Amino acid sequence: MITKEQVLNALRDVEDPEVHKSIVELEMVQNIEIQGGHVKVQVALTITGCPLRVTIERAVREKLEALPGVESVEVDIRTMTDEERSRFAAKLRGRSEPQAAPPLLRPDVQVAFLAVASGKGGVGKSTVTANLAVALAGLGYRVGVIDADIYGFSIPGLFGVKGARPTVIDDLIIPVESRGVKIMSMQFFVPDNNPVVWRGPMLGKMLRNFFGEVHWGDLDVMLLDLPPGTGDIALDVHQLLPKSRELIVTTPQAGAAEVAVRAGLMGLRTNHEIIGVVENMAYFECGNCHEKHYLFGRGGGDRVAQELRTDVVARIPVAPMDGEEASLFGPETPQGAAFGELAQTVAERLGLRKAVQNAR
Repeated sequence: MITKEQVLNALRDVEDPEVHKSIVELEMVQNIEIQGGHVKVQVALTITGCPLRVTIERAVREKLEALPGVESVEVDIRTMTDEERSRFAAKLRGRSEPQAAPPLLRPDVQVAFLAVASGKGGVGKSTVTANLAVALAGLGYRVGVIDADIYGFSIPGLFGVKGARPTVIDDLIIPVESRGVKIMSMQFFVPDNNPVVWRGPMLGKMLRNFFGEVHWGDLDVMLLDLPPGTGDIALDVHQLLPKSRELIVTTPQAGAAEVAVRAGLMGLRTNHEIIGVVENMAYFECGNCHEKHYLFGRGGGDRVAQELRTDVVARIPVAPMDGEEASLFGPETPQGAAFGELAQTVAERLGLRKAVQNAR
């Protein structure tokens, strides 16, 4: 005879696709009824019209139909009450109380923070952040990205999720996920590309919300795409994350290199370690003759690295662009190969655990 314990054990491997935790652990499985070979289970989802309803229902049905002795399965989907959502959010936070704070910034949480900075806009800082995140995820690391460039947010567009909206459970936000990377950006909360007209303190509060009210789950590394220059957001990051390290992005031009040095010096003066310099748009390689053409000059990355007492960890070649999504390069391209090597170097310098330990 089939037992409730067998049903629960079979469903422990079914995860909520957004939070990557067992629906049994999250108490989403309710009211199990067994009559001979017929099994009926009720599954409570967080919101009405959950877009993942079909995915969860199918996974539950497949697991139960595979149990010996089961002849038919009925899955009843319902929506959680406010009280159930509060308990659900509390479980995600790892606390028994609904009001408890998320753990991302707790001292005992082992997450490596890496801020990606530049002195000026237009050097491809966000492109570097996005491709580095995808390359790290490809190595098996659990990666999050905060688009801290709150005025010039571009990370969602690079990942092709510009129109996405995060799920909100109680007062907890679930980040958007793409290419194995968890993403949070101000753009998700600004309708129709309206401008953000906020002063520094409000921007700092939003950044703190990204750390404190978003359920990031288990991460190995968090990348922060900083606004260019040395303004309020960069200062907030330095204060919030005193152990964060930095990667400086520049192009070969002397002007870009000069302001990149200033951005790096700000990090050093707040005791942030600079782990290296990325020279973006370093050269163009001819597809036929494979000769390198230095369209924007040479030496900018080396000058920045010398001033900041570090080294150039990657030189990314120029690539033809065809829309924003083309900025995520496949590993078979010269750019993708360069980002793959950069990811290996970054993982070593941040002291990340071996990727195989985190492979799902």
